[in-house]
Amino acid sequence: MNAYGLMAVFDTPADAMHAAEKVRDAGFSKWDVHTPFPVHGMDAAMGLSNSKVGWFTFLGGVTGYTSGMIMIWWMNAYDYKIIIGGKPMFSPFFSFPVSYELTILLASFGSLIGMFLLNRLPRLHHPLLKNRKFSTGASHDKFILVIETADPKFNDQETRKLLSSAGSKHIELVED
Repeated sequence: MNAYGLMAVFDTPADAMHAAEKVRDAGFSKWDVHTPFPVHGMDAAMGLSNSKVGWFTFLGGVTGYTSGMIMIWWMNAYDYKIIIGGKPMFSPFFSFPVSYELTILLASFGSLIGMFLLNRLPRLHHPLLKNRKFSTGASHDKFILVIETADPKFNDQETRKLLSSAGSKHIELVED
């Protein structure tokens, strides 16, 4: 069996925050902290930047608005011209409701697709879910930091030393 990573268990949010800062400062890139509730400041302690899902949402919205306007222009002003009451063949004022709805629709699809892509979903199996300590601790009262073996800086002995110096009382290797 392949090793997935090293899991370190912490008792308090402050201990987990301190450990996250140490792991970030050590230069690890493939690691995560699992907590039973949101911990204020953990993103900064982990060195995480803003989510990129907003860009997917923005691109979806721009695509929706643009495609709505182009679609209505094509249908009314070029493809099937019907003169009704002297109205212009194309007017952005009359095209706005349809374009607005397409903006919302494609922005929501962009958010969903962006979230799936960035989270590498659907993932049908995750090694941490079969670990008993993780399944009982991370959802109840423990704070768990996992460093993946796929990280370029991962060295079993050095990583164990780092996690124990960060204050972890329990460190275990998680099998894939």
